[in-house]
Amino acid sequence: MQRFIYVCKQIIILMKNITRFFWFCSGAHIGTLKKYPLEHNKYVGIGATIFFTAVFASLSGGYAMYFVFSGNPFAVVFAILFGLLWGTAIFNMDRYIVSSIDKAGSTNQQILQASPRILLAIMIGIVISRPLELKIFDKEIRQKLKTAYLKGQHRKIDTLTKTYTEKYAMELGKNTDLKKEKDSLERDINRSRAQLNQEVFGEKNDQTSGITGYGTYAKQKQAVLQEKEDRLKQVTDNQAKMDNYLSARKNYEGVNDIRLFSEHQLDSLSNVAGFSDRNWALGQLSYNENGTRDLDTFLAESFISWLFILFECLPVFVKLMSPKGAYDVAVSKIGEADIYYAERDKDRHIQVINNVYDHRLDKDTDREKKIISAQSDYDLERHNYD
Repeated sequence: MQRFIYVCKQIIILMKNITRFFWFCSGAHIGTLKKYPLEHNKYVGIGATIFFTAVFASLSGGYAMYFVFSGNPFAVVFAILFGLLWGTAIFNMDRYIVSSIDKAGSTNQQILQASPRILLAIMIGIVISRPLELKIFDKEIRQKLKTAYLKGQHRKIDTLTKTYTEKYAMELGKNTDLKKEKDSLERDINRSRAQLNQEVFGEKNDQTSGITGYGTYAKQKQAVLQEKEDRLKQVTDNQAKMDNYLSARKNYEGVNDIRLFSEHQLDSLSNVAGFSDRNWALGQLSYNENGTRDLDTFLAESFISWLFILFECLPVFVKLMSPKGAYDVAVSKIGEADIYYAERDKDRHIQVINNVYDHRLDKDTDREKKIISAQSDYDLERHNYD
């Protein structure tokens, strides 16, 4: 039983500490807020919203920094440090935005006062949501990057091939002519060899004499055939030289070196893609291949962005929509009192300095005691008010 009571007490103490922590997060004056129990829950909610916004900001900033230093052995350390720094900055900014809204003014004055803070909150929400969207759509982003890298490789190959073709157009033209001539010579040689055989064996047709044996006509056909074969050998040699030259030029221009990425290479490239490439791919997810809008993906991205924007603006909206409470009145009076006593302090200190200066000139000990006594009475009065 005693242990149960002890545990309950510890839970109560923990809840009180959590409540005070969320009060601190809301930017409220804790000493004043304690006096008004009806205001406690409101500022716990505001403080919790600000705290969890800072947590999301830390995760978002750390994830973004992790990709900036991707591949570095200290990437995780940099991500953690930057995430904590970014989360602290967002926490401090949100806390200032909410605590600086003065409920003493009219509704229009409060809205006007909160307008730049709401715009700042919207910008913060966008900045926070983007890296988290990159993580949520990680699988789709990788596939989009693979497609983009593959298309880019195709374009690179096409560009190099086009440049090579334009630069060596004359040589390629000559090589084509040599191939055509070689094909034509091979057909003529086959045809001439068939006619020679017909002439030797005495087959009668329009191209042969019909006389059997290796006679005059056969020798003439043999000479024509030999001439064509010699020409074919020359053309073949020239074509081989041209092919070697063009192949060397391809290697020099890099046409033979570039290849399409394999699936393993595409996976590696998508894994090491930087923040800029991933951000571009995320923007392209809402479009189809034909350039039309993919409504489902667009709405999913928009809902996530607006969710974080609303989450970031929520503390400001809660402060604006909540009615003016006892805590707001007390804080307003404290502010007015601080201004009053600041002006009074200024006048009193000027008077004390002047009196002390006059006393130093007059050497009046009793007057110095009166001045010190008056200053002590004033300090006591201010302390009792506080």
